[in-house]
Amino acid sequence: MRRADLQVRARSEQQTPEWKARYAVRSGVEGTINEFAHGHGMRHCRYRGLPRTHLQHALTAIAVIIERLSDLAPAEEVPSARPPTAFQTYLDHHGIPRSKS
Repeated sequence: MRRADLQVRARSEQQTPEWKARYAVRSGVEGTINEFAHGHGMRHCRYRGLPRTHLQHALTAIAVIIERLSDLAPAEEVPSARPPTAFQTYLDHHGIPRSKS
């Protein structure tokens, strides 16, 4: 199969709701990984050896979860809704359900 044919097929697959749903989940995961790598210095480990490295990663993940939870509004208050992203607006406009993950 020619490269141009593969590209056309891939682009047509990207227009399906199933592909968009999978990509929405993937983009969320990639954003979290990017936050760890760039925001918390996870590209470099301060310890040698797998057990200590694993411990550093686990403790950093716990710290990030606590940080995210502390940013949440108290339960009594109704948090203001974030404006939808361009991708979410596209899904809403075309009647494609958003992923709940």
